[in-house]
Amino acid sequence: METRLREAFEPHELVVRDDSERHRGHAGFQEGGESHFHVVIRSEAFKGQSRIARHRAVHQALGADLVGAIHALSLDLGE
Repeated sequence: METRLREAFEPHELVVRDDSERHRGHAGFQEGGESHFHVVIRSEAFKGQSRIARHRAVHQALGADLVGAIHALSLDLGE
C-alpha cells in the first residue's frame, strides 16, 4: 500500500495505519489484521482537487485488487 501511494503521489507526509485490531468482533474483521486501514497523505498532487477527486485518485493508485481485499479504508487527504 505504501509503495503504491508513494509512487503515485510523492507525498511529503504518508501514514498508513492498520486499525484492524480495533475492529475485532465487528463486520469485516480478519484474524491477522489488514482489514481496516487509516491513511493520511499530504501531497502537492492533490492541489486544486475536490475531496471526491482525491479519494478517487487514491483508490485508483491502490488498484481494485488491493481496495477489494480490505474491508474499510479511512482517508485523510490534503496538500
